Amino acid sequence: MNRTLCVIMRGGTSKGIFFKHEDMPRDPSLWEDFLLDVMGSPDPRQIDGLGGANSLTSKVAIIKKSDRPNIDIEYTFGQVSLTDEIVDFKGNCGNISSAVGPYAIDAGFVKAVDPITKVSILNTNTNKVIVAEVEVENGMVKQSGDVEIPGVPHPGSPVYLTFREPEGSVTGKLLPTGNTIDKLNTSFGSVATSIVDCANPVVFVNAQELGLKGCELPDEFSDEQLAKLEEIRAAGAERCGIAFKEEATAKSPAVPKLALVASPMNYVDRMGIVRKKEDMDIVIRMMSMQKPHQSLAITGAICTAVASKLPHSIFTHIVDIKSDKIRLAHPAGIMETYIKYEQDRIKYVKVLRTARKLMEGYVYTRHQYVIEGAEYENI
Repeated sequence: MNRTLCVIMRGGTSKGIFFKHEDMPRDPSLWEDFLLDVMGSPDPRQIDGLGGANSLTSKVAIIKKSDRPNIDIEYTFGQVSLTDEIVDFKGNCGNISSAVGPYAIDAGFVKAVDPITKVSILNTNTNKVIVAEVEVENGMVKQSGDVEIPGVPHPGSPVYLTFREPEGSVTGKLLPTGNTIDKLNTSFGSVATSIVDCANPVVFVNAQELGLKGCELPDEFSDEQLAKLEEIRAAGAERCGIAFKEEATAKSPAVPKLALVASPMNYVDRMGIVRKKEDMDIVIRMMSMQKPHQSLAITGAICTAVASKLPHSIFTHIVDIKSDKIRLAHPAGIMETYIKYEQDRIKYVKVLRTARKLMEGYVYTRHQYVIEGAEYENI
């Protein structure tokens, strides 16, 4: 059998397998095969690997210490498909990003400084910088705290994430098509969208245009509705040059993302809590790997906050937000984002998350890979 050292981390509302770069296969062309092996994909149950049979728990982070000026860590994100032989490296995951700082400190890549340690992270997928502020106590990452985030059942220690200059993460432009509104042709008619690339590209659709309320819970979407949403997302992927629409599901299942947005309204979230419209600015329902997200992707939240401020977009008739604090109502609760502008440009967007180490040890793969790290053994 073949074993490789890894750590399982919860970051926000996601969970992922963390590897040191030195413990990955020496040949990067084998990374995809290795990670599919680790996760037990393709298999919707991922019964023969570490994946959790959900897109939110089928994620990977690859970490190395950086020798670049003012950067501590270089981090590569991978979204491992449950159903296809693909690992999507095109975009980033904000929730997994929240665990990178704590992981880097625990792994000794960054020296712990009480009471707050700042970790400067370069996400290699998007070539964007994220700064994590991690609580430290007695030289160790705090594993407990009183911060609660929607979608996580227990409170934890706060991790503040600052996404610096997040525009154009994948396409190089805030508006990949140059338009604030793009009408996409589908088999069921033309659909008005706003395609925005900030932290990750997102195709935004007014829920009401598709006959939806916008406050639907994940299990309330029919297969027919999900198929329509994926057709829109695929058309958006083609419009901004990521993949042909006929190939987008297979070749780029995670990027761009798709989000339904609506005006504030009262609704009951999936935890049974009544959410009041006066406590939110936007209602949002996001898709994750062709399924409804159980809460909200952090990169999606950042993109939504920025997109909501764009004039003449689909948001114009949905919201009118004056504040730089944007409250996003998702299936598990309400998330706050903070935008900082400087000379009419986005300097950064900040969010609050929690993260925690769950396990460290060895993953046993079915196949053998040539690994440079000393922590790999063929036994």
